[in-house]
Amino acid sequence: MEDPRRCRHLCIDMQRMFAELTPWHIPWMQRVRETVAVIAGRHPEKTVFTRFVTPKTPSDANGSWRGYYEKWSMMTRSELGDPMVDILPELRALVPPATVFDKMTYSPWLDGRLHHFLQAQGVTTLVVSGGETDVCVLAAVLGAVDLGYAIIVVSDAICSTSDETHDASLALFGRRFSNQLRLTDTEGLLNWWEE
Repeated sequence: MEDPRRCRHLCIDMQRMFAELTPWHIPWMQRVRETVAVIAGRHPEKTVFTRFVTPKTPSDANGSWRGYYEKWSMMTRSELGDPMVDILPELRALVPPATVFDKMTYSPWLDGRLHHFLQAQGVTTLVVSGGETDVCVLAAVLGAVDLGYAIIVVSDAICSTSDETHDASLALFGRRFSNQLRLTDTEGLLNWWEE
């Protein structure tokens, strides 16, 4: 059950390497970055930013990720540079009190650190924003469902490079997971979070 007193904002991968002109550029990010900053700025002490951190070189990656980064070698940190992996400047300005968790996979849950961090604070509800709707946001939401969190997905604060799969992901969230999550817009979220 959603509880505004035991809620955290989980902002997924709002990073320079997706906002700026790289091969992984997400044009939609410009449309949601201000909205995401408003949500994070309302409760920065209750905000957790994730960063998708690429390896230094393809050979530093494991399993199928190695072939992935051989294809996308220009997105490794040795090519891209560490500063491009960081969150957007307006979000970085909120840290601290906001927190940053790095991950090397789509899901932020695999190593257990984020879940333990949230559980230690008694968190039961997650507000989800960020990108991409159909990749890292999807992985974060499904992992949070499995872990038993109540989830609020902010539909005007998530983005993707693909309209089609963004819309399909929202439909999936609304139809298949309606007992465990709800969709809302920023205004509805902020009104709820003030209760």
